Amino acid sequence: EPTPNNLKQADMPEGAVVFDNDNGTAPGLAVEGNGKIAVLMPGPPYEMTAMFEARIRPYLQKFSEKVLVSRTIRIVGMGESEVEYRLRDYMLSHLNPTIAPYAKQSEVQLRVTASAKTQEQAYALIGPVVAEIQEMLGDVVYGVDVENMEQAVVQQLKEKGLKVATAESCTGGLISKRITEIPGASDVFECGVCSYANRIKHELLGVSERTLEQFGAVSEQTAKEMAEGIRRLSGADIGVSVTGIAGPGGGTPEKPVGLVYLGVSSERYSKVVRYLSGSRKAGSREHIRYIASQQALRLVLEAIRENSK
Repeated sequence: EPTPNNLKQADMPEGAVVFDNDNGTAPGLAVEGNGKIAVLMPGPPYEMTAMFEARIRPYLQKFSEKVLVSRTIRIVGMGESEVEYRLRDYMLSHLNPTIAPYAKQSEVQLRVTASAKTQEQAYALIGPVVAEIQEMLGDVVYGVDVENMEQAVVQQLKEKGLKVATAESCTGGLISKRITEIPGASDVFECGVCSYANRIKHELLGVSERTLEQFGAVSEQTAKEMAEGIRRLSGADIGVSVTGIAGPGGGTPEKPVGLVYLGVSSERYSKVVRYLSGSRKAGSREHIRYIASQQALRLVLEAIRENSK
């Protein structure tokens, strides 16, 4: 039975345009008058976003003789300042499409937006610009019109017919979580091992006791053997590993909080990266873990690219 506050949602201003809500009970509406338009939507983001895309955007489009179309270029491995410096003259020389940089967590996005009479014409304006930017920036561009790094990883693994497995210490399964949040990940993801204890690193992943004693769990050598071990254990084409100190405690002057080693192992490409997070204060644990997972996924993309040459 509807409650009184549900019934209240059925009251609409006279003359309003009402928009159905496919994901909740509160409808949206628009009122027009004196050359102005007010649009009201439900608050929950899941309901509001879906309503805007399905109902509001087409409604608003009728008031314009042009359409705006955007494509998003996603970049990792190069900061916003460097991206803007390299593309500054190119961006200033383009008024349609426009190019706008955005700093996001552990990555940079470039939004390329064109105005035209039709979507087809707008996309035709954007296409050459996107291609030129990819050429100018090179391998730091990890995807165009993808939602995030994990989606790019799953898509490219599928396209190349490859599979990946993860061995994680300080990230605690975050890399495998991000990969498996993408629909269809079961086609490309073999397994993930969360190996916090040195005993598990040794007994399950095959990291030698000598490596752990001589170099420690947080080391280039351990990351290398973890990546090789998970690849061997799973039979995957690519093994990726991470070991580090996420804090807030446990750091030393030689190995401070925020120090992470990442490894990738594949038939044609193997690499270990030392990464020191710029955010090492207490309370930044989740930030350090996310950056580590982002860099690990970047290594997977490198391995995909190198194994496909």
